Amino acid sequence: MKRKDYDDALDELALELVGMARWAKAKGERIVVIFEGRDTAGKGGAIKAIHGTLNPRQCRIAALPKPSEDEKTQWYFQRYVAHLPSAGEIVLFDRSWYNRAGVEKVMGWSSEDEAQHFLRAAPIFEKMLVDDGIRLFKYWLTASQEAQEERFKERLDDPLKRWKLSPTDIAARDLYADYTAARETIFAETHTAWAPWTVVDFNDQKRGRLTLVRHLLDRLPDTHVEPEAIEWTPLGHDPLTEDFKVLRPIENFPVKD
Repeated sequence: MKRKDYDDALDELALELVGMARWAKAKGERIVVIFEGRDTAGKGGAIKAIHGTLNPRQCRIAALPKPSEDEKTQWYFQRYVAHLPSAGEIVLFDRSWYNRAGVEKVMGWSSEDEAQHFLRAAPIFEKMLVDDGIRLFKYWLTASQEAQEERFKERLDDPLKRWKLSPTDIAARDLYADYTAARETIFAETHTAWAPWTVVDFNDQKRGRLTLVRHLLDRLPDTHVEPEAIEWTPLGHDPLTEDFKVLRPIENFPVKD
């Protein structure tokens, strides 16, 4: 998809996203959006497409690191509960509690019993959230193995993206089929009427982002709320200016060969 076409389409969706956020604040809505999927699928870009136009005090990103030693002894869902939204807030989970039956299971960081216990508990946990009024949306971003390899290689070759390439990513290259099996088990056990999964094709990341945002907006009720009126009176005098020194550009900036 051409960049200009993508930017134009995203600009239109951005207006609707801002309206949605205004509606959520006015009505006290609590919105949770989960982004799961393969490494390199495009979770970060999809989250940025939503978060980038909204007030960061209202729309938060929850990207939890691996649990601490204390957190490992807690109820599994406990550290995620702390990030759930209050009235008027939107929380975007960059990976979520599904780590337990996804990457943790595939990489051997959780046992089969722990994964099975999670799969039994997750629908109950999500039913509690939905019954309490939280609007919960679960998206799985998918990409082919060919696309994944291409994006891994891009991260390897680009110094500005190298930080995105972790040892887990390297290991995941040989575990594509295992991740597929884990995903299918997750779908079979946690795709419910109150918290269904939506799979989005992210082989074309730009189209994938637009598709996901459009789908999210379409699943919400009429979100039209008029912006709060602001009285604006022109200043009745010449505006003041501040005195300051200008930092001059660096001359003869060294450039590496």
